[in-house]
Amino acid sequence: LSRRHILASIDASLERLGTDYIDLFVIHRFDPDTPIEETAEALDAVVRAGKVRYLGASSMHAWQFMKLLAFQRHNRLAAFISMQSQYNLITRDDEEEMIPLCREEGIGLTPWSPLGRGILAGSRTSSTVRADTDEQVVQWYEGREEVGETVAAVETVAQARGISPAQIALAWVLGQPGVSSPIVGMSKPHHLHDAMGALSLTLTAEEIATLEAPMLRCRRAPRW
Repeated sequence: LSRRHILASIDASLERLGTDYIDLFVIHRFDPDTPIEETAEALDAVVRAGKVRYLGASSMHAWQFMKLLAFQRHNRLAAFISMQSQYNLITRDDEEEMIPLCREEGIGLTPWSPLGRGILAGSRTSSTVRADTDEQVVQWYEGREEVGETVAAVETVAQARGISPAQIALAWVLGQPGVSSPIVGMSKPHHLHDAMGALSLTLTAEEIATLEAPMLRCRRAPRW
């Protein structure tokens, strides 16, 4: 996240996109090798130049994000308005620090992987290519009893409503305090249908309790 890299990346993105500005420019991860002053001032420069309208950050520790945000605000620089972290029914670490921080500071949450890389959509089987090749799924989720129980809970609630598991899982994320918009990937028409359906879906307290029960049973402070 050096000044040189940020400026070059913005110009390259604008050229590829064929546009004059980027609505939301998100930095990915914290760069321990670049002073936060350099990163923050470079981001401010692209906003003041009209090349970027708003700034966001992604996938870092809460203390790292607060360090950057505090420097931006103290020096009256363009500051982050959003945080993009992994958050779903089976990955809830950010409820300990990042989400409370963002709510306190007025930062919008835009969670990625709201369906747990497809696991919560109920569509992953041992015969899929992704099931055989996605190493992160194996690392994060497989072999955890509570994950299987959560998937089963999602499917139970979905069947009772007569809708897809994906809509249930997305509706849960959308209903969490501070969440502005989950980031979803779509490769098939029904993925769009699921995302749109979740927007108008409000889960009951009983449904939420059913969905959250498996992970709550295995929670260990201070992390999930």
